[in-house]
Amino acid sequence: MNYSPLWSISAKTHNCGFAFVPRNLNLVANGNNAVVKVVFGIQSSLSKKRDLRNMVSSNTVELLREEIPVKQQPLTLSSDIKTGLVLVDIVNGFCTVGAGNLAPKEPNEQISQMVKESVKLSKEFSERKWPIFAFLDTHHPDKPEPPYPPHCLIGTDEAKLVSDLLWLEKDPNATLRQKECIDGLLGSIEKDGSNVFMDWVKNNQIKQILVAGICTDVCVLDFVSSVLSVRNRGFLLPLENVIVSSQACATYDLPLHVAKTNKDFISHPQELMHHVGLYIARGRGALIASEVLFE
Repeated sequence: MNYSPLWSISAKTHNCGFAFVPRNLNLVANGNNAVVKVVFGIQSSLSKKRDLRNMVSSNTVELLREEIPVKQQPLTLSSDIKTGLVLVDIVNGFCTVGAGNLAPKEPNEQISQMVKESVKLSKEFSERKWPIFAFLDTHHPDKPEPPYPPHCLIGTDEAKLVSDLLWLEKDPNATLRQKECIDGLLGSIEKDGSNVFMDWVKNNQIKQILVAGICTDVCVLDFVSSVLSVRNRGFLLPLENVIVSSQACATYDLPLHVAKTNKDFISHPQELMHHVGLYIARGRGALIASEVLFE
């Protein structure tokens, strides 16, 4: 480990086996006294490394966008085509800072933007009395979901909608569904074999769904892929289009340097994986909306 060019490594001291020894000492005359000023450089070096990582990550995402671009276009919704809004796991356990094992540890711009856009869409749909379906990731303590740690346990605030969407619990146009797995379509299956989501589509005669939520490349992608497969089989009439809002989706961030600190972690750079999630969804047949407008 080399924090800075100002330092060399000695294996002679400290229990860890390494000591950081300054290579450069500045002697500053102060009256009759000589003050030894040690130029540590650790903090600035860490900052430079962080900036370098961000730059590399940004360049990688830009390269990816050039090599595998995601075709997006604005979407204008009207009452001419029956559209339903599907919200995927916009719960505290994934979106609210410090709310749980899989919640962001600090404010995250992409997740905050996703919540803001999802709230905006929900209000637009509610005002028009258009149908809304919200998935809530919810788990029982005795039914783990490896490889993930315990999260969104039933009965806890983690499994509740974020505060700005709690009003959906009383909205007559909204259907809320707790799910115990990543894929919401599978999570909608009842013990008798019926499917709550498929029934929602058929009962409301929905021709297209607009999907928002978290994570773009995990729960959103799995749900979208399954719905497209079922639609292609002709089991989800009259559904025709599955549309993903890029602004109203987000994923989590786990940079490589953090993932290396735990053998169970897998690197998951946020911007890159968000793009990959949208790209795969587009490849499966979904449409990607760069923005959503209403007539």
